[in-house]
Amino acid sequence: MYISEISGHHSATLAIEKAIRMLSAHAEILNINAFNYTNPISEKVVNRIYMGVIKATPKIWDYLYDNPRIAKKIESIKDTIHKLNSPKLKTLFDKFKPDAVICTQAFPCGMVADFKKTYNSPIRLVAVLTDYIPHSYWIYDTVDYYITPSEEVGIRLKDKGVESARIESLGIPFDPGFNDPVVKDKVIHSLNLIPHLPVILIMGGGQGLGPIKSVVSSLEKAQAPFQEVIVTGTNKKLYNSLKKKARRYKRKIVLLSYVHNIHELMSISDMVITKPGGVTTAEALSKGLAMIIIKPIPGQEASNTQYLMNKGAALKIDEPGDTHILIDSLFGDPERLKQLRASARLISKPTASLDIARLILNFSHSRV
Repeated sequence: MYISEISGHHSATLAIEKAIRMLSAHAEILNINAFNYTNPISEKVVNRIYMGVIKATPKIWDYLYDNPRIAKKIESIKDTIHKLNSPKLKTLFDKFKPDAVICTQAFPCGMVADFKKTYNSPIRLVAVLTDYIPHSYWIYDTVDYYITPSEEVGIRLKDKGVESARIESLGIPFDPGFNDPVVKDKVIHSLNLIPHLPVILIMGGGQGLGPIKSVVSSLEKAQAPFQEVIVTGTNKKLYNSLKKKARRYKRKIVLLSYVHNIHELMSISDMVITKPGGVTTAEALSKGLAMIIIKPIPGQEASNTQYLMNKGAALKIDEPGDTHILIDSLFGDPERLKQLRASARLISKPTASLDIARLILNFSHSRV
């Protein structure tokens, strides 16, 4: 269960589903947008409000995110919503009869956790965290397992009262095919890129968010030789704007919209300039990519950025207009770039999806 179609939460559920099918061809899987299933009208409204807050007033989101006082104040509202949703979940679970429910976002996790308590249900509930912060909205007694991105997140869960036996630090799930070998020369040729010239991958998640236009403008001032692959996701406005300016850019630029071959693009790149979404981060780490993070929004992005910087796997720029300065510095210091890539590989968990799938399949086997 996830929320929001174009999101890391959904990508994570698809990755787990694929991994389960690789290990058990006969597994029955229902991959469902929980918010849309229980509250189809509210989903659209809440998504719009969320995106509006993130873009216009990110400080408000920072205040709300992982704030124990706010979590306590809205507990009664949350309980009411969960009670209203429980009959719908009962209908769903009575029909599908799952051995386990896996949630990659806190909202459905809370719904199922309260459902288990209300109906005294034996369904195994697995919470899969896709960011490097275990915020307060995840914590429920009826969650059987918490899958965390790192050991550090596991420790923070323990600090919030979760027992060690319920925590597995298996990583953030991403498509298992991401680890398949890539013929780099073939990809470079297909994109009409210049062989042997460094490649910078620029992206803003599936929705193409972030100051990508400012970053591209800044890179025009850089002295180092490189070419760019820009992925705008579902952001048509951004794509069209960059396409109009493409002829004026002095560098070789390949402009793409929503793509399904990020694994190939990351394989041919020397570094990625990106939003620090959990799944994107996990993918980049598995490829040993140096990450440059531009102006992360407060909340999960800021937490992910801090974790990556502490581990020496990413650098942060607060002003998009200064991007060219850091890029020139990195290309002028190959050893520093090499260290960033080595640090990324060191903390990567490339088998996360398959490891999570094995844990889940053990549930169904134990019920037989």
